[in-house]
Amino acid sequence: MAKLSRRAIGGRGTRALVLLALTATGAMTSVAAARAQVITNETVSYPYSGFVSCANRGAGELVTGTIAVHNLVTSNVTENVDSSTYQFQPHGSLIGRITGDTYQMTGLTRGTYAESPQSGTYTLTYVETYQLIGPGPGNNLRVREVAHITRTGDDLVVHHDDWTIECT
Repeated sequence: MAKLSRRAIGGRGTRALVLLALTATGAMTSVAAARAQVITNETVSYPYSGFVSCANRGAGELVTGTIAVHNLVTSNVTENVDSSTYQFQPHGSLIGRITGDTYQMTGLTRGTYAESPQSGTYTLTYVETYQLIGPGPGNNLRVREVAHITRTGDDLVVHHDDWTIECT
């Protein structure tokens, strides 16, 4: 069995450290490249109009006003998949058109989107919950939706796992 001199070991050790450093740098670069990028992070105001069926002593009424929505969208693109996540948070005050009652809107929508350019498929899944909170008991409206959408070629499938509207 051949003996290695300290110089030979030092040479191999140096090469190994250089290779390890290059590998680690490459791995960190690829991890950084795969990290999600923030596409949108802003708050925008919108006019809003919606019907609250439990308002106006159960007769219902239209509520209108301007709401602010915080939009946060991130994207991650790899060779095979373009994926995004999004979050929308609406809030604001709305006025009943008949009663003049003030309603506070609050909510959250979260979702994911993924597209595969090679196969031409995409999926979208989201959960949306929002509330219109009015004065007194029985005036509040809660809406919740869970949906999953898939497209493969020309086929589009929309599946609502849950859809509820309730007065509280």
